[in-house]
Amino acid sequence: MSATKLLEIYRITAEIHVETGLHIGGSAETMEISGIDNPILRNAADNMPYIPGSSLKGKLRSLSEWANGEIPTDGNVTKPKLDSLSASVFGIPAQNPNSSTPENIKKALQRGPTRLVVRDAFLSGKSRQAFIEGKPLTEVKTENSINRLTAMANPRPLERVLPDVCFDMEMLYKVFDVDGDNGQADRERFETVLLPAMALLQADALGGAVSRGCGKIRFENLLNNGKPIELPQLSSTLNTGH
Repeated sequence: MSATKLLEIYRITAEIHVETGLHIGGSAETMEISGIDNPILRNAADNMPYIPGSSLKGKLRSLSEWANGEIPTDGNVTKPKLDSLSASVFGIPAQNPNSSTPENIKKALQRGPTRLVVRDAFLSGKSRQAFIEGKPLTEVKTENSINRLTAMANPRPLERVLPDVCFDMEMLYKVFDVDGDNGQADRERFETVLLPAMALLQADALGGAVSRGCGKIRFENLLNNGKPIELPQLSSTLNTGH
């Protein structure tokens, strides 16, 4: 086995445009009468909403695993398949080499380092300026669970980022020469794993309460090292019946 060498770093940038209310939950610091049970996550330094890189990367990985049939049989996210396509791109949790089997150590060496780094996404220029000017960027949506027998309502206030708010996205994708392939496998995974996962995210949703209408987003002005790129059509990513 030859040495693994870093050849290139792709810098993928875009604006994440919120199309329906986006809820990525934070935690209530204090208990208040009539306070919000489900606040959004905000930057402690300026109180602006943001999208954690872990939330974005986790959803991309989940969709990739589902699309490629790589979900662990017990559903445990800490035990992904070591030799899967998604593991090569998104990485796996650190493992103790002293407790790993020789076969797993071999798979880890063949897989190499994590390729994808996902930054936290902060408000883009216009949305940031709107926040500074005091314009509303969030709403409190009240949902009710209804007892089917008594018809008693149980209100659940949910804070969401409003539609048309935008966040600046930045991801880094590393291309390695593994076993003398001159980066061919990593370049292929960029096209066949990462970009399809992004297309699936546009078709699915980000954050919480997605089955109740939240979290639809789209990527705008998508660039790789400053050059425009396009996401694959969903029909080429999944069998949609078309």
